[in-house]
Parts: sequence; C-alpha cells; structure tokens
Amino acid sequence: MNCFEQHLDAIVWRGDGETLIVQAWGPNSLRVRSARGHDVEDTDFALLDPLTSTPTIAVEDATATITNGRITAILRASAGIGDQVNYWVVGCQIEFLDAQGRTLLKELDRGGSLNLTARACRPILGGDHHVTVSFESDPDERLSGMGEYQQGQLNLKGATFELAHRNSQASIPFVLSSLGYGFLWHNPAIGRATFATNRTEWMAESTRQIDYWITAGDTPAQITAAYADATGHAPMMPEYGLGYWQCKLRYWNQEQLLDVAREHHRRGLPMDVIVADFFHWPHMGDFRFDEEFWPDPAAMVAELNQMGIQLMVSVWPQVGLDSENYTEFKQSNMLVRSERGLDIQMGAGGPSAFFDVTSPAARRRLWQLCRVNYWDLGVRLFWLDEAEPEYGVYDFDNYRYHAGTNLAVGNLYPQHFARAFYDGMTAEGQTEVVNLTRCAWAGSQRCGALVWSGDIHSTWEDLRHQITVGIHMGVAGIPWFTTDIGGFNGGRVDDPDFHDLLMRWFQFGAFCPVMRLHGNRQPAQEVLGADGVPRMPTGADNELWSFGEAVYDVLARYLRVREALRPYLRQVMAEAHRDGQPVMRGLFHQFPDDPMCWQVADEYMLGPDLLVAPVVEPRAASRRVYLPRGADWVQVGLDGVHHGGQWVEAPAPPDLIPVFAPTTASEQAVSWATVV
Repeated sequence: MNCFEQHLDAIVWRGDGETLIVQAWGPNSLRVRSARGHDVEDTDFALLDPLTSTPTIAVEDATATITNGRITAILRASAGIGDQVNYWVVGCQIEFLDAQGRTLLKELDRGGSLNLTARACRPILGGDHHVTVSFESDPDERLSGMGEYQQGQLNLKGATFELAHRNSQASIPFVLSSLGYGFLWHNPAIGRATFATNRTEWMAESTRQIDYWITAGDTPAQITAAYADATGHAPMMPEYGLGYWQCKLRYWNQEQLLDVAREHHRRGLPMDVIVADFFHWPHMGDFRFDEEFWPDPAAMVAELNQMGIQLMVSVWPQVGLDSENYTEFKQSNMLVRSERGLDIQMGAGGPSAFFDVTSPAARRRLWQLCRVNYWDLGVRLFWLDEAEPEYGVYDFDNYRYHAGTNLAVGNLYPQHFARAFYDGMTAEGQTEVVNLTRCAWAGSQRCGALVWSGDIHSTWEDLRHQITVGIHMGVAGIPWFTTDIGGFNGGRVDDPDFHDLLMRWFQFGAFCPVMRLHGNRQPAQEVLGADGVPRMPTGADNELWSFGEAVYDVLARYLRVREALRPYLRQVMAEAHRDGQPVMRGLFHQFPDDPMCWQVADEYMLGPDLLVAPVVEPRAASRRVYLPRGADWVQVGLDGVHHGGQWVEAPAPPDLIPVFAPTTASEQAVSWATVV
C-alpha cells in the first residue's frame, strides 16, 4: 500500500491522525507543515506566496523524495506492531540534503527502545497543541540569526532562546547554519528554541500545527536572499534614513524642539530627522499633539522641512483608561483583552490596555486617527514604541487578541503594528516607508520596520552586545537596525567616564545602518503644565554640544563622516532592498570559508567593503582586529597594507574608530577617509 500522495509540488503523508505536507516553496526551498486531527492550514504569518516551482518527486515503497533545486527532502515511512504497545504504529521521518547529498538537517530518530518522537504534540483543552519538533544536531555547525537577544554570542550553537518579545528582545525565529541551510520556524506562538550539541528543538506553547520553511545555499548571501524572497524585501531606504537622527527623552514642547534644530542649522551640523518622543499627547492613546505644549504642529513641520529635516513622532499602542478614545476602542473590540484579573496590561504613564493591531478594523482605525492628527500636518515618519507589546507583567497566557490567544499568535504583534502604518502610508502614496519600531517578527522588514534595540543601559557591556544584536538582526531578515547612541538608561552629561563611552558609541553609530542619538540622560528635569501640575519629566540635554567642547569636536567630526558615507550607504541600502542582503553583516557573510569569521563577535562588515571594529573598552588607545583571509586590507585613513588571515593591533585614539577596507574596495566605500 502506497502511504504517500504525490502532488505537482508536494508530498503528503498521513497516519495516526497526522497530516504531513512537504511542499516546494520558492527556489531551493521547502515548507513543511503537520497537523493532527484537522487538515493542514494555509497560514500566511510571514511567508509570501512562492514563485512557482516544479520539484522532482519520486516514491519507492516506503520512501519518498522531493528535490527542489539545491535541497532534497527524504521522507521515510514506517509501520508495524510497536514492541511496547503491541498494536499497529506508523510514522514518517524527514531528512534534508544539499545538492551534494550531505545532510543539512534530520529529524530525531526514534532511538530504538527509547521510542522518541520527532514531532511531538500534546493536546491542550480547546483544540490546540503544545508541540516540539526535534532534529539531530551536528555539534560543529555554527549558527547565526534569531533576532535581538541581549547577549554577546556570535555563534548560537549551545544557546537556548525564549520565543517571545520583551523590551530589548525581538524574537525572530530564523537561523542560518554554516552547513548551508536557513531555517524559519513559521509559528508566532510563544515558545523556545534550543540549539544544543546533541539536539536542536523548536517548541510552541500553543499552536494549530507545525510549520517551518527551510532553504539551502552555497553561501550566507544565497541563504539570506532566499529568505528575503520568501518573507519580503525591505523598501528602499529614503534619503533621510542615510543621515543623522537627533532625539532625547524628551523634547516636551514645540519651541524646545525647534531651538535644537535651529542650533544644528546655525552650526552647520547635518541633521535629517528630529523626534517628538512620548507624551507629546494629552493622554495615552489620544494619538495627537497636546495643544498646550505643541500649539502649531503644522508650522513646526513646515519650518523643519525648510531646514531639510523630517519630524518623527512617537506612537505608543497603549490606551489609557483616561483617553478620549478608550470607550470607543473598548466598545468596538479594538483592545487586547486580559483573560483574568483586572483588564489592565500596563501601568507606566497610568493604567492602560494595548491596542489590538491584529484586528484589521483596529489597524484601519489607528491609521485613520494618525492620518488626521499627524499625516495631514506633514508628518511622514513614525516611531512605533512599545511594539512588543511591553506588558507590565509578561504573563503571556493572560492576553487574547483578535487573531487568537497570546500564547498562540503573540509574536505577530510588532509585525502588525508596523503593517498598520505601512498600509496607511502606502495608500496615501508614499513609496519609501521607514518607521522606527522597538520590536519585529519575521516579515516586518517588508512593512518598512527599522528596529532599534530597546531600553538598553549606558554600559560598555551593552555597547558590545549591540554589535552581535545588529549582526543577528541582519541574518534574521531585518536589514535596518539602530541603537540608542550612548544607551538609553543612564549617563550623566557631566561624567567623564560617560563621555568616553558616548564618543565610542557615537563612532559605532556612524557606521550603523541608521545613526540616531537618544537616551534618558541624567539628571532628570521636571516638567510642569500651565496649571502647575507636574507632567511626565524629561532627561537632561542630549545634543552634541551638551557634553563639553572636547566631546563636541569628536561627535561633530563623525556627523561629517556619516555625511561622507551617504553614497556608499545608498548603494548598500539598494542591495538590502533589491537582493535581501543585510546592511550590517557578520564577517562570515563575506568570508564564509574563514572559520575565524564565524567566531569574531566584536567586528562586522558594513556592506561588502568596510570592516568596522568598534572600540568597546574604556580609555583604549588601540584594539586588536581580525582581518579575514582572502583579501589584503588597509586601515582607512592610515598607511600600510595588511594581509588577511591575521590579527593586528589597530591604532584607536579617542577620535578614531578602526575601520578597514580590502584593497579592492570601491571608491565610494573609502571616500569618507578625508574627514577623519
């Protein structure tokens, strides 16, 4: 009896209540879905409809193969009387091979008398399942991706990850292997991924089905390109995304913000974007300017535009119980609902609930309000904060969305938040969309998501972590990444130790995909309304001239470096848009055949031609830099040629970040050297 069904682009196996489909899904790629007790569902959480593929399918007895370009899946069916249970038991194991017949990934074997299950499903009352998918593991493979986790590991082998979003954690379940495959866990459920040396496991707390996508490629560039084709390409970065963005906690009135922009203009300092941060609104969830502090936003936007500056406004998805919109949203089922206890999900800024962006009607209403209150005033750039969303207590089993329980679909939230604005802005005719967001999931890049790394601290350790975070975000399909230069929490404006950190972070920021100064500087400043009632406070000044002349000279120099980088950045952003390539890349992306490049965690490539080695230690005058083999290198701005495949001690005085380029680098990549 044939246990497989052959379709034009897929193989189907059924048994023991399970339906398993292995389907061609784009060139060199396969999608695997498995459901128990119901048919497999065509969910589109992140994956787009694939280009048509005509794979080669063969079935012989209890074995079936499906080959789609560089990747082959072998399905091995089994059936017989189980030794332990003494009744008929059926199963099907999957193994993935590359074009040379080498194993990329293989489901866990039953292990003889261990009787293990590679696709384990435990039923949950109500119909969903708790699932675990287990694969055999090559202990020598090196892994990268998974999004934003605040840790310094470049090689993720041996690590475990919570599949959930938190402030400063964006869980994007895509991993790239040195063995030549990329793997997307196409499931927005809360869960866990573990990359142990003896086993790889993906777990979802509550889900309707198992769903993952796998691709094979000869290089990391091929794999990331295939992943972008499968989940969407970022738009082309607008010109203002290539320059400098100015921000602090928080410009609390219109004249203060304009004064900063005017001073930049007077000093001849470049600026592309300035930010009106949180609590420019009367109440959380009003989605409009507070007239007392922002009396004429349209005039403000017009003056900024005359100086060549865009205004970005912060939009939080929190809706306060005192908001003018709360009753409407509550009545119209546009709010996230708590399953137990008080229906309040956050306390910062007053008790509030989160707007339910998984509802199409809610997304349309959110954009309608923001269009009238911001877009019609000339605002073309939005800061989508709290996008995880940041629950006061991360009880993931206590919240329900329009799309399902938080346990089952919660990781979709930031993607849909970005989608609300992308859909609205493109409907208004804007083609190059970029919005700053504090979180992302697979597919967020196609909605113009620029992700920053959340409320990190002003420490050298956190600076080091931003390098690996940026690399892993690029692998996970988010080419646009930025940080709060100087860190968000901490940093006194009069502290020489902070000045040292700030200068080094600012230098790093000049070579990030987007350069943006932000932070809650100390000491804090009180803000009072005309009625004498305290409003949300703000931080100390956070402008280039706020830290003394010596610091100012360094920061101003790197603003000009950033300006000189524009032609190169424009080229690299076009690669991200067109080819799905990261902007900020691990050394392994360009030099995958050099084993050391999979290990160096504090350097990266900005595009194909610039190796950036940020200084990540206090009071340093030099730093050790690894130069990948396969090229000869020059330290930009200095003389001398270094052969690749070696460590060098690079000069790094307080005003210099070590940046190297191969001797074959484009003129655009090194033209900024004259500024240094």
